[in-house]
Amino acid sequence: MKKIAMITARGGSKRIPRKNIRDFCGKPIIAYSIEAALQSGCFDEVMVSTDDEEIAEIARRYGASVPFMRSAETSNDYATTIDVIAEVLQQYQKRGQIFEYACCIYPTAPFVTAQKLKKAMELLEETDSDSLVPVVRFGFPPQRCFVINEGNLAYKWPENMLKRSQDLEPFYHDCGQFYCLQVPRFMETKKVYTDKTYALICTELEVQDIDNLIDWKLAEMKYKLMLESAKEDDEYEDRK
Repeated sequence: MKKIAMITARGGSKRIPRKNIRDFCGKPIIAYSIEAALQSGCFDEVMVSTDDEEIAEIARRYGASVPFMRSAETSNDYATTIDVIAEVLQQYQKRGQIFEYACCIYPTAPFVTAQKLKKAMELLEETDSDSLVPVVRFGFPPQRCFVINEGNLAYKWPENMLKRSQDLEPFYHDCGQFYCLQVPRFMETKKVYTDKTYALICTELEVQDIDNLIDWKLAEMKYKLMLESAKEDDEYEDRK
C-alpha cells in the first residue's frame, strides 16, 4: 500500500507575504511540515506542490521532492485544496506511480508532528474511513452565541441562555493542518468530507490559525509552550 504526503505551498500568499517560507522559530515554516512527514516513516513519497522556484528550492533542502511545478490553474486565488490534491495524484499517475493513501499537509502547520501523522494514517486504515481530519473543540459553546440587531445584543438561541457549558453538545472545527485520504475513494468523489470522515481530536495548544502577523506571533508563542509542555511530560515520565 503506497502512501504519499503532499505539502501544498503556492507562492502568492497575500496577507503575509512569502508566508509559506517565512522564518518561524528559526527555520522556514514549511520545513516543519516536511520534517514531520519524513520523520513519521509513513510515506513512500514526501513532495511539495508549488508554483514558486524559491519554495521548491527550500523544500528540496529540507528533504522533500518537487518532481513537477504546479499548473497555473491550481496556482490562482480560486483553486481549492481538492484541485491541488487531484492534480498531484494525476501527475504521479501519468508517471506510472499509483498511491493508495495520501496525506495533504498545509505548509503553515508547525504543530503537526511525526507522531500525529503516524497516528492519523494508522487510524485511517484501522477504521477504513474515506478520510481523516484533525479537529479542535470550540473554546466557547456556539449555542450561547449572540447576534446584533440594530446595535443590540440578542441570544441566537435563547433556550440555551441558562444551560451550563458542560451540558451542551460539544462543537468542533477543522484545525486547518492536514487531511488523510484513501486515494481511490477521493478520486471518485473529489471530496475530503464524506459520511465516513474520521475525526482526530486535537487540543487548543496544538492549533493556531495563521492569517495575519498577530496570528503568527501567537503561533510562535504556542509552539514554544507546546515544546516546553512536551519536555516537562518527558521529564515526569523519566522520574516515574
